[in-house]
Parts: sequence; C-alpha cells; structure tokens
Amino acid sequence: MTTCQQCGQPFTPFRNGQKFCTKECRWGASNGSRKPLPPSKVHLVIPDTQVEPGRPIHHLRWIFNYCADRYTGKPLTRIMLGDHWNMGSLSSYDRGKGKMEGRRVVADIDAGNLAWELGFAQNDPCWDDHFLMGNHEHRITRAADDNVQLDGLLSLDALDTGHWQRHGFLEPLELDGVTYAHYFYNPNTGRPYGGENAETRLKQIGTSFTMGHQQGLKTGMRYVAGRQQRALIAGSCYLHDEDYLGPQGNAQWRGIVICHNVDHGAYDIMEVGLDWLCQRYEGMTLADFSERYKT
Repeated sequence: MTTCQQCGQPFTPFRNGQKFCTKECRWGASNGSRKPLPPSKVHLVIPDTQVEPGRPIHHLRWIFNYCADRYTGKPLTRIMLGDHWNMGSLSSYDRGKGKMEGRRVVADIDAGNLAWELGFAQNDPCWDDHFLMGNHEHRITRAADDNVQLDGLLSLDALDTGHWQRHGFLEPLELDGVTYAHYFYNPNTGRPYGGENAETRLKQIGTSFTMGHQQGLKTGMRYVAGRQQRALIAGSCYLHDEDYLGPQGNAQWRGIVICHNVDHGAYDIMEVGLDWLCQRYEGMTLADFSERYKT
C-alpha cells in the first residue's frame, strides 16, 4: 500500500513508482488543482450467468475480485442483465423430456443464491447495483400463475439478490442516457427484436441500449443530431456449454463489459473476457483451467 500524492488516500499501486490512485488525481495534480477532477461515470455490465446445480461458478469469484481490485471506494454502477437463476426445472421446452429427470425447483433456487453470494454480495457504499429480471427468472412467475395452488410457495421472493435494486422482467431501466433491459421487443407484436446487425436494432429502439438474453457480444454505434448512440448486446457470462447449441454453437464471447465515461448514452467500451479474468486470478488460461477442473 502507498498514499496518493493528490488526495492522500491509501491505494495499492499496479506498477513501480505509481504516485496517484486514479487518473483524475493525476490530472488534477498536472493541472495544479488542489482537488481531483470529478470521476467519470463507469457502468460494469454483467451478462447472463445462467446458474444451475452442477454448473461451474468459479468465474463469479473472479468478477468479485475484479470489482474489489479496481473499484473499491470508487463510484461504479453495476448492472446484472438477468438470467442468473436458470431455472431449468421450470423450462417449458424440456417438459416431458428425459433431461428433466432430477431437476428440482428448490435446488435451482439454492444454486443461484449460493452463486450470488460468491460473486455479487460485496456492498460498497460508492456503488449503485441493479439486477434486471430475465426470462429465466420469469419462469417462476409464470409457473405460479399457471398453478394457483403454488401461490405463496413459489415466488421471486426466494431469489436472494441482497442489496441490489431489482427491476421487473422487461422493465426498462435508464441510467445516464443508456436504457437497460433483459431484451427489447416490438411493441406491436410483443416479439423480441432480433437479427445479427446491432445498428439495425439501434435504429429500431431509437436510443442507446444494453441488453442480455442473446449469446455472444454485439455492438453498434450511430450519431443522431450530433449525439452518439450505442448498442450493446451481451448475453454470455458462464463457463459451461449449452447442450441445445450443439457442438458448433458454444464458441461465443463470454465475459463482462466496462463502459467508461458514460454520458447521455455515449461511452467508451472495454471488454473483459473470462479468459483474461482466469489468467489474472488463477494464473492460467481458461482452456487449461477448464481441463484441470473439467468445467
């Protein structure tokens, strides 16, 4: 630990000779200012984690450590895009199939709660944390609606998100000019916007947006009346492979996304893949880690 020469706060330097804890303190010192410049707004986006019993969750500890290392005591907005609880026991697609054997609602909920404690329980007063309900969490609501006998026994209250602010399924959340939702849909049909072109979806939605739900990572950008609008589609933050995608469909990008300098929907994007996190916190590549632990 050392002490910042600008603000006087203790910090852990990332390199030899580092004198300032943040770039704002460094800029403030170079400008002759006694106070650091106000910090820029940072959004840390966590795509779908899809936790179920037996699935590996080591990466959630890596995310926990990354947040602690980089942002403890610093302003940060974290947004979890939904589908943390996979709830395979309530899947309408698998109903009546052999793969439903052994699945239990209580086990699915407990697995998600345990994983949440591992990755997202840290509560820093400088952070603003938001959880968006996904369509997989919505399976609980749908099951309770379809079976009135379960009223009071099966509800979203069983999902332990701790201090995080919760937002309903498909309820838009606007933060610093960026609209967040698990996914966006055509209001005339109720069907989700799709397609491979993020710029097209950006035109359909009409504002800077970020969503999960769709595996992989897609981005887009356009300028309207001199302002930047950005599209971010990120739906994969897990170590396991999905059986329904087959042997050729699980090679998509996986990780978290950092949006720096967020202002009126504009920002600078930084991808933080699970392979990088694995190398930082396990000292090996994700391929080697997966082979060692058979994830």
